[in-house]
Amino acid sequence: MKPEIRLPANAPVAKKIHTEQSAHGITRSDAYAWLRAGNWQEAMREPDKLPAPIKEYLVAENSYCSEAMQSTEALQQQLIAEMRGRIQEQDEELPLTDGPYAYCERNIEGGEHPVYYRTSRTSGSRPGPDENNEELLLDVNEEAAGHEYFSHYLVEHSPDHKTLAWSSDTSGAEYYRMFFRDIASGKDSDTVIADVESAAWANESTIYYTRVDENHRSSKVFRHVLGTDPVSDELIYHEKDSRFYCDVETSRSGKYIFVSIGMDDQDEVRFIDVDDPDAKLQLIEPRAEGFEYSVDHQANESGDHFIVLNNGDGAKDFKLSFTKVSKPGRDNWVDFQPYKPGCMIHSFEVFKNWVMWLAVENALPAIYYVGADGKQSVLAFEEEAYSLGLDAGLEYDVSKFRFDYSSPTTPWQTWEYDCATGSRAHLKSQIIPSGHDPLSYVTRRISAKSHDGTEVPVTLLHHKDTPVDGKAPCLLYGYGSYGSSVPAGFSANRLSLVDRGFVYAIAHVRGGEEKGRDWYEQAKFAGKVNSFHDFIAAGEKLVAENYTANANIVIHGGSAGGLLVGAAVNMRPDLFAGVIADVPFVDVLNTIIDDSLPLTPGEWSQWGNPIESEDAYQAIFNYSPYDNVESKDYPPMLVTAGVSDPRVTYWEPAKWVAKLRDLKTDNNPLLLKTNMSSGHYGKTGRFAMLEDYALSFAFALAVTG
Repeated sequence: MKPEIRLPANAPVAKKIHTEQSAHGITRSDAYAWLRAGNWQEAMREPDKLPAPIKEYLVAENSYCSEAMQSTEALQQQLIAEMRGRIQEQDEELPLTDGPYAYCERNIEGGEHPVYYRTSRTSGSRPGPDENNEELLLDVNEEAAGHEYFSHYLVEHSPDHKTLAWSSDTSGAEYYRMFFRDIASGKDSDTVIADVESAAWANESTIYYTRVDENHRSSKVFRHVLGTDPVSDELIYHEKDSRFYCDVETSRSGKYIFVSIGMDDQDEVRFIDVDDPDAKLQLIEPRAEGFEYSVDHQANESGDHFIVLNNGDGAKDFKLSFTKVSKPGRDNWVDFQPYKPGCMIHSFEVFKNWVMWLAVENALPAIYYVGADGKQSVLAFEEEAYSLGLDAGLEYDVSKFRFDYSSPTTPWQTWEYDCATGSRAHLKSQIIPSGHDPLSYVTRRISAKSHDGTEVPVTLLHHKDTPVDGKAPCLLYGYGSYGSSVPAGFSANRLSLVDRGFVYAIAHVRGGEEKGRDWYEQAKFAGKVNSFHDFIAAGEKLVAENYTANANIVIHGGSAGGLLVGAAVNMRPDLFAGVIADVPFVDVLNTIIDDSLPLTPGEWSQWGNPIESEDAYQAIFNYSPYDNVESKDYPPMLVTAGVSDPRVTYWEPAKWVAKLRDLKTDNNPLLLKTNMSSGHYGKTGRFAMLEDYALSFAFALAVTG
């Protein structure tokens, strides 16, 4: 029996309360602004405090969605069982060695969350799990008991291995509380620090941390000494420019604490010596428009240096430099990995005698490294499309590092590479308990020509038995914002669609950095429309190459990817069979013009500042999905939201659905599913989150028949 969406007789209808907003002499009417709660900040922390009229509307939409999808419940349960069958329930992550211990993470059978423990280590060994040599650090399943939502973030041991700093959020609003656990006793102290964003140990008794303010901006850096009242913690830095956010981390060498102050296209880094905690922060290089950099520390026989990843001197795709710690300013930086146009350096890691970095060129990643002799090497890979990740571990004076490799057909593999010998060793492969044969699947990389002639990479996955005859349904995914690249990696969950005959495609649209920094720059400000044209071009190419057919493509995007699919469906609704928009950023103009919202000021360097610029105002208005809903036919749509979401506030998708339902001229399904007790990332727990996947996949299967 084919899955089917059966709409109830009466869809929820949001009331209209017309309000007006004016800027630059332009007045807009908004009938659904009332869905934004006046106490939204309070409701984000405590969803039960959402005003009754708003809650009633969201609950009505949830009931409508549940009833419409009721006939697919058996399919959803089947999908959940399939996806769960691909998860190795009892699983050990590879241990990370640090001094006398190996720190480990385990998933237990039936456990939603991991268990952290450590084992003692004999010199030079990498011990595996040993129940007779285990010391429990944190069982997240126990901590999560009784909470509908539970997310943990920090799990950081002190340099003397006696104290564990860990944090958790129980609302989905990403307000994390930090605890301190005595590892020997397994008990947390009475000290709890609220609203912690990041933390970094300086020594066995001192930890630096950032806190988010009432607008969810990490603007303050504090120093805490164990055993003291956090009320007396010293404020060591306060960032007063609301566009910037603060972060703290310890250098891999353990010698310095770095305070990074950044936004989308500007950075500033300060440092403090951990051996002199009373010293003042020292500035490396002042912030400047368009100048980005990040820093780590390296000390060896050649000197005491900072290693700096930066885009100075026109190095759009970044370069690597070094400078003496005693002379940290930019005037003293010396390049050792020059700028290579189109080869984007995404991240780097520093060891005592080695520096390595992950770079992406034409949407394919590579790992490079250089030793004290200055000789550069690169790790090569052969598949047509694949994904890499650096896993550098905890230790500093080593020559080995780990990397993760996967492709759309190949499950994740972890390898250890020895820079000194050039040898690699396979350590672990992702196990698919229900079975997986990579040879049963086909991965391809094709190119789609966009509206201006630009070639857009598209990664494809389909079963080898799926005919390329234009009859297959397709799920097309994209993101395309903030320079965030979508990797061509393995996902066990998407096999539930591919095994049913779907072609799964990723459009690497402009706005990411798959083809270098310029790929991102071309989709900023008024150029944002390039992302949407690229996405549509990818869909058209899939049709032209007979991978699918017109009106047989389901598009999927979340957050800023929700903007992508929202704009695309306004532009070409005829091309798509359905839309899955997860926590979509669709009320763009109203959000970016409101500087009281959590992320807005830092977003102006991405979208433009519509408060100050009429051109920016008009450009955003021209593509904002909410502002461009029209009286026309739209394909079936499934939209999700989270009441506690600080990134894309719940009222954006809610307003969009209300306006669509009022104006669209078809009878196609329009469903809104709001999680009333979580935020941006939906359900927590490795099994619970499968429910969200199952709903989306059942929707895609239903709308394509």
